[in-house]
Amino acid sequence: MKRLSQNDLSQMEKVHRLNLINSCTGYKSANLIATQSKTGLTNVAVFSSITHLGSNPAMLGFIVRPTTVPRDTYKNIRETGFFTVNHIAAEMISDAHHTAASYPQGVSEFDKTNLMAEFKTGISTPFVKGSPVQLYCRYLNEYYIKENDTIHVIAAIEELFFEERLEHRDGWLQLDKGNSVAINGLDGYCLPKLIDRFEYARPDLPTKSFLK
Repeated sequence: MKRLSQNDLSQMEKVHRLNLINSCTGYKSANLIATQSKTGLTNVAVFSSITHLGSNPAMLGFIVRPTTVPRDTYKNIRETGFFTVNHIAAEMISDAHHTAASYPQGVSEFDKTNLMAEFKTGISTPFVKGSPVQLYCRYLNEYYIKENDTIHVIAAIEELFFEERLEHRDGWLQLDKGNSVAINGLDGYCLPKLIDRFEYARPDLPTKSFLK
């Protein structure tokens, strides 16, 4: 296997290092975070850092990169306290990736792509139409990470929407049925396929498949 030290990485060309380090930790979740400003301007952006934090209460977190440049998603969340998380389906990947482009403040990515904002009864924050799994979230807290000048945002899942065909009897969502993609590195979009699912692991007992 190829071996690289921290010194090797520090001397590497920037883009090469970005691609390598962003892909070496494995597949990441692929989501679109949609927000709306106090003045009603919508925004949507791709995120690969959203992670599960707990199920009771239901919480998630994600990373905001340094705010040395305008971050409309973060600004809107702090203004309104709400945002939505939307799985990226395979047919959305080109438009989803385009939301990473640096448009001027005040320009909605919904207007620059084929992605469409969807509003649900009683919720003023937009969702992404056609997303197989959608989460309505409320800002709870944030933690500054001084080591790389980023922010870890913590949020509560207030409401959950998903295509019913994804749900198994025990509540588990089979995401490959909705063509939900994952991200490999910065710009690689992958379509995972379920291999197996296992029962709860217990000491000294053989691993047992749910599917066999």
